[in-house]
Amino acid sequence: MNAPTPTAGSTLTVVPSGRLLGAEIRGVDLRSLAGADFASIQRAWNEHSVLLFRGQQLTDDDLIAFSRRFGELDWAPIQETGRRFVEGHPEIYVVSNVIVNGQPIGSLGAGEATWHTDMSYLEAPPKASMLYALEVPPSGGATYFCGMYEAYDALPDALKRRIEGRMLKHDGTYNSGGFVRQGVTAVDDPMTSPGVYHPLVCTHPETRRRVLYLGRRRNAYVQGLTLAESEALLDDLWPLATRDEFTWHNEWKVGDVVLWDNRCTMHRRDPFDPNSRRVMHRTQIKGETRPTA
Repeated sequence: MNAPTPTAGSTLTVVPSGRLLGAEIRGVDLRSLAGADFASIQRAWNEHSVLLFRGQQLTDDDLIAFSRRFGELDWAPIQETGRRFVEGHPEIYVVSNVIVNGQPIGSLGAGEATWHTDMSYLEAPPKASMLYALEVPPSGGATYFCGMYEAYDALPDALKRRIEGRMLKHDGTYNSGGFVRQGVTAVDDPMTSPGVYHPLVCTHPETRRRVLYLGRRRNAYVQGLTLAESEALLDDLWPLATRDEFTWHNEWKVGDVVLWDNRCTMHRRDPFDPNSRRVMHRTQIKGETRPTA
């Protein structure tokens, strides 16, 4: 692991994960964060793409207040049950397998969530997501993150030339747990399924680094190719982009807050025992622009 980086005049310390992305921020209480410490967090976020804050004790109002320091928040998407949000807190999305009175209190259950970028099927996808752990199972349910700067940089030159200038459809039919989105009719033809096109290779609006922007695999389609050609190109890209060397993961503890940059990462989740409880509250910071090449 790389050496921790202290911040002058503060207890805040940035501890890189030792992987190609990810860092833990120590010595801060997100309920009372000084301006200089927030500036340090923003710099660390741009450098490491994913940040972990352990041992936090946040109300939903606290989580919303900290999230808003990064920008305007999205309202939570409609869950599979038709429920939209926590009462009184439309910004909070519940990720949980817990059932109360026969109804799930949240989304995504206990199964595996495959590699994806949050809500990339929108014209302007969210720039960031934040997840706060309220209850965690004794094992399983780890969240993995994949660095898409590093994935792009490592592509063979010939493959970079094949994808340069190409547009990819980001499917709007299914969420990362494989559930059909509320109000959408299931379509399994990538050429006709609902979705939005974004460049396969984007430029991050803040760091100006080039990034591979895949979104999710299911129903993805590369514009201008036959379906067979599109499938072949994506089948070449995905194994290269999700190699272990580009990933970091968090084994959740109660009180963990994880912030990730949706513009330059993907993430997935391990399954866990459905008889155990996992309750997470998520916020999303709105995207400010469409992804651009």
